[in-house]
Amino acid sequence: MHSNRYTLIYAAVLSVLTAVVLAVAAEGLKPAQEANVALDKKSNILRAVRFSSEQRTDIEREYNTRIQEVVVDANGSEKAGIRAAAIDLKDEIGKTPEKRNLPLYVYSAEGGKTYYIVPVRGVGLWGPIWGYVSLEDDFNTIYGTYFDHKGETPGLGAEIAELPFQQQFQGKKIMSEDNQFISVNVVKKSEKSAVGTEHRVDAISGGTITSRGTDAMLKNCIAPYMAYFQKKKANRV
Repeated sequence: MHSNRYTLIYAAVLSVLTAVVLAVAAEGLKPAQEANVALDKKSNILRAVRFSSEQRTDIEREYNTRIQEVVVDANGSEKAGIRAAAIDLKDEIGKTPEKRNLPLYVYSAEGGKTYYIVPVRGVGLWGPIWGYVSLEDDFNTIYGTYFDHKGETPGLGAEIAELPFQQQFQGKKIMSEDNQFISVNVVKKSEKSAVGTEHRVDAISGGTITSRGTDAMLKNCIAPYMAYFQKKKANRV
């Protein structure tokens, strides 16, 4: 019969060996995990321009050949030496707009059309919500959107991740007739709004807080890009 000392030593050695094996396995899997995270981000960016393939090779090819990463500031200037994909948007939106590094993804489509993809992040009912909004090169018309969430209620706030909600944004305008940024308002059908139908989409039924979070997210995250967009438009004249 083994002594208590033997049992303790055996358990300690086994624990150490197990920890070493798990650490080695985690380190070995880290590159693959990071690659999967990067691929998921690329896929989500492309979904904002209505790219639907889920094949790794298609996503990588489309992103690498058609996406240009740009980082700008709230003054409308491009910033060198910073990769857009490396920016943690969670950290940036905690800053005042004038201090943010603003990642932007420029998509060159077939036929010569260009779309500008803005990443967005906010807060829903139970946690963070995020996504991407693509604008046509008039910097006013929304071409497509992609939204997701961490823990919204299925059938309610989780509808933010469903196509019927996202497709409402296609063709909506973010600028007023006098060229002022007003975003797209996410409001209930029965709710009175000072803006026209081209500036509003229907809120999620039963998901009031998530809808309000989406509305605030769009305003907070898109507004800082307006100086850059105005400069791009002015340079065409």
